[in-house]
Amino acid sequence: MKLHWLALASIGIALSASPAAPAPASAKTAATPAKTAAPAKPAAPAKPATPAAAPVPIPSAQHRVFNVADLKWSDAPPSLPPGAKVAVVQGDPTASGMFTMRVTVPAGYRVPPHYHPADENMTVLSGDVHMGMGDTPDVSKESVLEAGAFSSMPMGLHHYAWSKRGAVFQVHGMGPWGITYAHAADDPRNAAKQEAAK
Repeated sequence: MKLHWLALASIGIALSASPAAPAPASAKTAATPAKTAAPAKPAAPAKPATPAAAPVPIPSAQHRVFNVADLKWSDAPPSLPPGAKVAVVQGDPTASGMFTMRVTVPAGYRVPPHYHPADENMTVLSGDVHMGMGDTPDVSKESVLEAGAFSSMPMGLHHYAWSKRGAVFQVHGMGPWGITYAHAADDPRNAAKQEAAK
């Protein structure tokens, strides 16, 4: 009996030492359903994007081609010494904007010291052009431009030019174009006025 009691006691100790089983949920807790989040309201339909304004097309410049036979030569304006001829191939030298013109001069043609109201860009196409700086011609300080040569003369820079064999060259720049002579007596327009006054 003593051993049996000890066995029961040991079992009782073991039972009391075992963790208690979790209590069953109450009826109220089991019956209450879990709360769920309210359904989200449907998003308002997105407004259609305002179409961007169509770009305004920029009219393209007309492509112009000139062969030598197409050039229309005329006497140079009275601001140049007689004997030269010009053919305008782009723009209008008397108006604002870019222009391009061809100039042909005979052998021995000279333009006395002068300057321009804008940069003068010149390309020699044939013949020769002698150019010098200053108000007095000086052969020792001249540059000789043959066919294919290019010159860029800054606005207002005094210079002169002449051709030994004759030449054809092209001038381009920004208009309105003009020429002012360093010495009034060299200006062909003044000579014409004096001749008319006689």
